[in-house]
Amino acid sequence: MEYIGLFFIGLVAVTIGTLAGGGGLISLPAMLLIGIPVHAAVGASKISNTVSSLSTFLTVLLKKKISFKELYWIIPLSLAGGLTGGFIANRLTDTTMLTIATVLLVVAFIFSFLSKGDFLGDALLKPDKIAVPSLFGIGIYDGLFGPGQATILLQLFGHLNISYIRAIGFVRVATFSSAFGAAIGYISSGNMIWPVAIALTLGSLTGARIGVHIAEKLNPKFVKPILRFVTLLLIIQIAVEHFI
Repeated sequence: MEYIGLFFIGLVAVTIGTLAGGGGLISLPAMLLIGIPVHAAVGASKISNTVSSLSTFLTVLLKKKISFKELYWIIPLSLAGGLTGGFIANRLTDTTMLTIATVLLVVAFIFSFLSKGDFLGDALLKPDKIAVPSLFGIGIYDGLFGPGQATILLQLFGHLNISYIRAIGFVRVATFSSAFGAAIGYISSGNMIWPVAIALTLGSLTGARIGVHIAEKLNPKFVKPILRFVTLLLIIQIAVEHFI
């Protein structure tokens, strides 16, 4: 019965996570609630994110919304960030990881009001002085902890004047790369509980397909308010559960 629950946790989390990020708002607390150790829960999330992100990315790629010439540099950059974060995470306490997550989410929330991006642009994604360090840093965060990573990435791509459905494709490429790198760190640490990871992954694959279908019909003008709402929920959830 626990594994059926994990399947639906993965489905709901990735459906929401594809649209606006914040899937970790559902999956991580739910896994901790049913007694899964935090490092095993984060490790399972990395496995499921790796597989579901690859599925979403391929769907957007096959629809010809994005191209390899725009994203070839994202993969090694986010992979390096995820690997770095994954190995660091196993040397940090839970409290330190949660503090880092809270600070970054607060910064992302404030940034969303300062950025003029509205997901209606048609700019090409280029490896410039904003995109490169931002993607590497977000990759490290994804390897360290994860919840809110996709939300922060969407805000970044919105700021870079990327359209919504293309931004989702790029987010899933970066998430696949950093999650894959982080998963290597968690697997090597011996903290994985494989039945948990497999059940969560199966649900995530279903959620990925549902999320892309909804995203294609969502009006971009609603994206930014949704991102702010999800970011605020993430901040509140982490603060209430761990610091108050």
